[in-house]
Amino acid sequence: MGAKLGGGGGGSKFDLGQNSDINVTPFVDVMLVLLIIFMVAIPAATVSIKLDLPPAIPPPPGAKVKEPTLINIQQGGVLFIGEKPTTLDTLTGDLERELIANDEPSSGPDARVYIRADRTVRYGEFMAVMNNLQSGGYYQVALINEEL
Repeated sequence: MGAKLGGGGGGSKFDLGQNSDINVTPFVDVMLVLLIIFMVAIPAATVSIKLDLPPAIPPPPGAKVKEPTLINIQQGGVLFIGEKPTTLDTLTGDLERELIANDEPSSGPDARVYIRADRTVRYGEFMAVMNNLQSGGYYQVALINEEL
């Protein structure tokens, strides 16, 4: 352990000699305390966020997959619904007509709309489009990004 007790070789009765053994007991104690702290702290650090994800069921073979309705925002705030140009003022009306023309199963507030924006689009222009869609009743808006 920590000291050599007993007389042995040639010194005085109180000469304990040198002990070069490392005492690992405090090290193990500190490691166990840290392990317990991390075991308690890690589950509290994970936060669950409720997401409305679609089911991961692939369409049956041979089924026709419809193209989603895209809103494209270009530099300067120029808007397109698919290939058709539109403005911020007429966005919801043009979007409703586009959804009806495409025979979307859920045209109206339950329709899923995708937004794709250029890299140079200002945040205020993007948020103006998002606010316009929400005021028009479109709450299921998905964002399309460039794959890295």
